Amino acid sequence: MTVACIDLAGTTVADGGAVETAFAEAIAALGIVSGTAAHDRAMARVRESRGGSKIEIFRSLFDEPRAQAAHLAFERSYDQLVDRHGLQPVPGAERALERIRGAGVRVCLLTGFGRRTQARVLDALGWWDRVDLTLCPEDAGRGRPWPDLVLTAALRLGADDVRHIAVCGDTANDMLTGRRSGASIVAGVLTGAHDRDRLLAAGATHVLPSVAALPDLVLAS
Repeated sequence: MTVACIDLAGTTVADGGAVETAFAEAIAALGIVSGTAAHDRAMARVRESRGGSKIEIFRSLFDEPRAQAAHLAFERSYDQLVDRHGLQPVPGAERALERIRGAGVRVCLLTGFGRRTQARVLDALGWWDRVDLTLCPEDAGRGRPWPDLVLTAALRLGADDVRHIAVCGDTANDMLTGRRSGASIVAGVLTGAHDRDRLLAAGATHVLPSVAALPDLVLAS
């Protein structure tokens, strides 16, 4: 393994329901309120699409002007949740990043957040110097489930072979991205949005209790 592409929220960052809350508040800001059939349909779409580009999820629900408004409302809501509750790493995540990089494997943190929210997360945790690269959908052209984020990381970090890449995340879209990119390790973790069966159905090569177990898998390969 020469490159590890690892997700943020739900994988290395404890989510605590913040992402889903921000989605619900953003949808409500556009007049789709809790308790209605429209709200239930929208949130089902959100849960199905977790891990994907946030703006693309809103585009699947609304026309472009309303999607942009919903995305802005999402970012504001998430900011407020961070202000109120802070952010914490998944237990063992920081040590996992240290071990992987310490073995000479380059680490890229991937996210479906827009660049502004991605920066807020990294600022809050002080993680800018803990990894070699950070990417959001705006950096790659398309977000998950497309392979663009992983392939962009491979190019920027000089991977010699896509088979020498490990991908790790908590959603089906993370698994699809890893498989479509050609990564040989596509590890799902059980600390986020989707369960073991969903991760395996999306192509996980391994399912781990958390990212804390990833270094042993990556370094053994």
